[in-house]
Amino acid sequence: MTESMTMNKENFVTCDLLDANPEAQVCLPNIEGKSFHRFGGQNRFCGEIVTVKCFEDNSRVKSLLNSNGKDKDGYGKVLVVDGGGSMRCALLGDMIAQSAIDNGWAGVIVYGCVRDVDDLAKMDIGVMALGCIPRKSTRRDEGQTDIEISFGDLRLRSGMFVYADNNGIIASDKALI
Repeated sequence: MTESMTMNKENFVTCDLLDANPEAQVCLPNIEGKSFHRFGGQNRFCGEIVTVKCFEDNSRVKSLLNSNGKDKDGYGKVLVVDGGGSMRCALLGDMIAQSAIDNGWAGVIVYGCVRDVDDLAKMDIGVMALGCIPRKSTRRDEGQTDIEISFGDLRLRSGMFVYADNNGIIASDKALI
């Protein structure tokens, strides 16, 4: 990025943000043999973090992304889902992603799997996950929200900020742009 350009939510590059903010956390590119991949239609996305921890049950993911972001939790935020790295079922699909878009969420990062990837790729939302699988999760109304989660050398809490692009994922206690 040239010196005269100012970074914003539409043009930031995580490499440049990290160079300017070396204290930011960096997600490792390979976590126990798994790596994050981009599945959404946005090449880059960022926002204030809302955390959820759930294992093979996307009940909390669905309810959070269905929340009216313009009035409440989601507007411009990024839901970070600690799915325990499970590759056995998807925690996000096209219908829940559409709810996220309708409610103003900037993106979703899933430490686990997604599905409906061809549709997700056409949607105006950032989505990163470890992989994809056609199997949906079983809803048992389990999971925890707004707790500290960790994966890939990241320690994340609701209220922090995350930045994701084709270079990777970084997080910070403060807004970087």
